[in-house]
Amino acid sequence: MIWNLSFGWLFMAVGAVCILSFIFALALNAIIGRDGFGPFGTMAVLTGGFFASIYAVNAYGISLREVQEAAFAGLSGAFVILLFLLLVKGVIRRI
Repeated sequence: MIWNLSFGWLFMAVGAVCILSFIFALALNAIIGRDGFGPFGTMAVLTGGFFASIYAVNAYGISLREVQEAAFAGLSGAFVILLFLLLVKGVIRRI
């Protein structure tokens, strides 16, 4: 799915995901506080995880023809990566 996008559409997709991730990261930063990565760090993790998971699902061989499927795969991957990084950071801070 990502491979079929032109530069303009890819730029708009990354921009939209960055904006939505930043809004969510601001709220998440207020909840998590010092245990998080800050709003910009969380935004970067969510945005990177979103597109990395879509890329990984496509590379695995699953075709994401519908936007809903791609959004579900991207959000699932982004939150799994964020959860893993927050767990690792929490364990390291408490050791």
